[in-house]
Amino acid sequence: MVTIRRIAHAAEASRQGLRDLLVDVVDGGASVGFLEPMQPATADRYWNEILSDLGAARLLWVAEDAGAVVGSVQLALCKKENGRHRADVEKLFVLTRHRGHGVASRLMAALEIHARSCGRSLLVLDTLAGSAAEAVYRHLGWNRVGEIPDFAASSDGALHPTAYYYKILAP
Repeated sequence: MVTIRRIAHAAEASRQGLRDLLVDVVDGGASVGFLEPMQPATADRYWNEILSDLGAARLLWVAEDAGAVVGSVQLALCKKENGRHRADVEKLFVLTRHRGHGVASRLMAALEIHARSCGRSLLVLDTLAGSAAEAVYRHLGWNRVGEIPDFAASSDGALHPTAYYYKILAP
C-alpha cells in the first residue's frame, strides 16, 4: 500500500530511494533537467542540494510502498512580496513500474492541500510538451497556457518544447 508523507528534514529522507527514483525517471526518458544515462553520483548531488534546502520555501513529499520510495514531488513557495499567493510545483517523479496507479494524483493532492493551508491560491508548473505528464496534469484539473519551443535538450541533443500549466486552488 502506497503512503504519502511530507519530508521536513533531510534526516527523514531515504537518500538511496530518492537516488534510485531519479535514476529511474531520467533513464526512462523524463525531461526533468538531467540527461541519460543518469549517474548515481549526479543524483546524489541533486538530492543533497534539495534536502539541504528544505524549510520554509521548499517542501518535499514522497510516496512509499512497503517503505521503498516510489514517487516524490516538490513545492517551491514564492517569497516575493507580490507573490506570496503562489508556488511552483517541481519535479513530480513516479517510478516507472508504479505509474498508472494513482501515485502522482495522491502526491499532487497532498501538495495542493498543504499549499492551500499556506495561503497559496495559484500553482504553476512546466513539463515536456507532448509528454504523458501533460495528460496527468489535465486530468488533475490543470490549465495549459502555452509552450516555449526548444526549451530543453534530450540526451541525443535534440531540443524540445516545454508546456506551462497553472491551477487555481479553491479556498
